[in-house]
Amino acid sequence: MNASLTDALAGPVPVPPGEQPDQQPAPVDLVAIAGRTAEQADRTGVLAPEVVAALIAARVSGHFVPARWNGREGTFGELTRAMVDLGTACASASWVGSMSAYTGRFATHLPLAAQEEIWADDPDVPWASGLVPAGRSRRTDHGYRLSGSWNYVSGCEFAGWLLLAGPGPAPDSGPPLFHAVPRGAFTIERTWDAVGMRATGTHTVVLDDVEVPFHRTVPVRDVALGRNATSTVIQHNVPLPSLGGLTCVAPTLGAARAALAGALATTGRRREALPVEARVGFDDAVTHASADLDAVTLVVDRIIDVLDSGRAGELALRNARDAAWSARVLRDAVQRLLLVGGTSAQNRFGSLDRSWRDVLTGTSHAALRFDKVATAYGEAATARAAG
Repeated sequence: MNASLTDALAGPVPVPPGEQPDQQPAPVDLVAIAGRTAEQADRTGVLAPEVVAALIAARVSGHFVPARWNGREGTFGELTRAMVDLGTACASASWVGSMSAYTGRFATHLPLAAQEEIWADDPDVPWASGLVPAGRSRRTDHGYRLSGSWNYVSGCEFAGWLLLAGPGPAPDSGPPLFHAVPRGAFTIERTWDAVGMRATGTHTVVLDDVEVPFHRTVPVRDVALGRNATSTVIQHNVPLPSLGGLTCVAPTLGAARAALAGALATTGRRREALPVEARVGFDDAVTHASADLDAVTLVVDRIIDVLDSGRAGELALRNARDAAWSARVLRDAVQRLLLVGGTSAQNRFGSLDRSWRDVLTGTSHAALRFDKVATAYGEAATARAAG
């Protein structure tokens, strides 16, 4: 197995294609680079090229790629902790890295012929995904002709490959399949202009009658159920519901930690000058938020322990509940910090304001909807209690 992702966050500077380095490349600090460019990314809505290059150098996309293709074949724990750390510097960079790595995990379900085509020469190629079935497909002698639009495809600007679920619901459509589609076969409509997570490139991708051979498809149901026909690795056989939105929680936990640090650096710096009532409110918010973030960290550690220990199937609903609960706690904690910071904390491009917007947007993801999780968990808990 390759070095851990945490160790690899200080990886080599990537060399442009066709060029040879004159000497050993200097190390690059992904977290530091992302932090230096975070404000720019928030203003422009685009990750800086050096951040994208550093994500690739750190082998984030190859984290779950099988060892047979020289991938890292890493754990959920390694990825989650690395993405939380990265999220403290730039939530958008962490979101893109997390989504790319998890899409690579989905791609381990593809037939070996597709895996070889994609990873034999580059196990760290960036991925993006459209997980909601959409578009139209037409079966041919060699595969499918795929057309349509997929919304909210985070990281599509940087992706070398997409994994798209299709076709969309229709009377004559068969069971949905994931289709692996290379860069050059799709176009991008820049539709993402959200309040937070602004530089995630969560745009719309469009395909126009693109041929996808049979060997680059896998049933969505197999991926959702964690039935991997090509690997017995625990991390490659985790049912999708068991992840419980962990993909989204890691970047937002990092952003919430940044919000707490931002509150201490701004309002905390003038704490002694505050009126007594304001000082009490600040102390309460900081203490409450720090406890909340510690509690979420413990819960997230339990989620990843379940996933990496092979118990994902039996504890899927608990994982989903814990992730949705974590999102709610993070959102409330950061909101509290913003309010006690007053108007100075709401500077449009200030670090606390940015962290608040990133947490708000990130925790709004459908995978973290507490009401949806509560319905499933409540039904199961009631059934267990009834015996």
